Amino acid sequence: MTRRSWLRAQHLGSDADRATFETLHTASLMAAAFRDGLTPASAENSVRHLRTLVGAHAVALTDTTNLLAWDGDATHRADAQALAVAGAAHGRTDVVGHRELACDAPCPVRHVVVSPLTVDDVVVGTLQVYAPDAQAALVRATTELADWVSTQLERGELELSRSRLVEAELRALRAQISPHFVCNALTAIASFVRTDPDRARELLLDFADFTRYSLRHLGDFTTLEEELASVQRYLVLEQARFGGRIGVDVRIAPEVLPVSLPVLCLQPLVENAVRHGLAPKPAGGSVTVRARDLDREAVITVEDDGVGEDPERIRRILAGDATLDSLGLHNVDERLRSVFGDEYGLVVETAPGAGTKVSVRIPKFAPGVAPGVAV
Repeated sequence: MTRRSWLRAQHLGSDADRATFETLHTASLMAAAFRDGLTPASAENSVRHLRTLVGAHAVALTDTTNLLAWDGDATHRADAQALAVAGAAHGRTDVVGHRELACDAPCPVRHVVVSPLTVDDVVVGTLQVYAPDAQAALVRATTELADWVSTQLERGELELSRSRLVEAELRALRAQISPHFVCNALTAIASFVRTDPDRARELLLDFADFTRYSLRHLGDFTTLEEELASVQRYLVLEQARFGGRIGVDVRIAPEVLPVSLPVLCLQPLVENAVRHGLAPKPAGGSVTVRARDLDREAVITVEDDGVGEDPERIRRILAGDATLDSLGLHNVDERLRSVFGDEYGLVVETAPGAGTKVSVRIPKFAPGVAPGVAV
């Protein structure tokens, strides 16, 4: 028996199984709606599904003062605002009787169950269920449903906060480029203006392309090919500055060039290799960049044969110790983890006098990761 027929015959065969499936499907639809928070749009997209789950005459979603969305019999729609204010003040599930509602004519709605919606223990709105009675099962169902909505709102807020963090980290990286690089690059270019004007012109074009890429606002993702092109421009400028003290070896598997990754993930690693690994070494050294295909991932390494580093210092840098001069390394690690998951953080191998090797794994395909897309 195939997997599909097995599911159809056994798991979705009974009424109870189908009801469970429909409930889970409805919940998944609402979860997507609440990713952007409790807004008129998210409320409108989910209120009908909420009413389906509780089977009530009407359901309302509000913020702490106003009605955001309504579904069902509109007789008591005018009550939603006052119930929202009271429900937000109580901060707990409450049952409102018919006498407290603005309805003179006989109607099937005799009770309203009002349950608060919270984010980080702060009431942000209410779920209101209008029904003929308020049996314990309905009160519990409303409370549980409100708790579930609150959880989805908190998840949405967490994702939004994480996106803001990633954006802030990227801004910090872009700001860091200026003080650490611009003056030295321009000084190196100026040194060739009289002795080798053609090279000075080429270096100036490389500098312009490098800064344009680093400061661009066309989204927060790029391709490995574009990122490596910027890295190579950076290395050309640094070689001009250090003369023959720095060697460069870049080898890239063509099949990984289209892989998408966050902007400025590799350049800070190469800059770290030059500034902290090779620059302090009187004889200089070389930096090696490799990118290879590994099944569903691209593996990129940036390695130098410079002075190396204390592993404990690297651990503190990756942990976010702001007193240490390596903002780029920490930011790249945080951004990779934020975008792809904690298992995709940086791996750093180093020791004093032994050089440094930084490894990065990038999934070839990841949801929401594509050039031109903002985090």
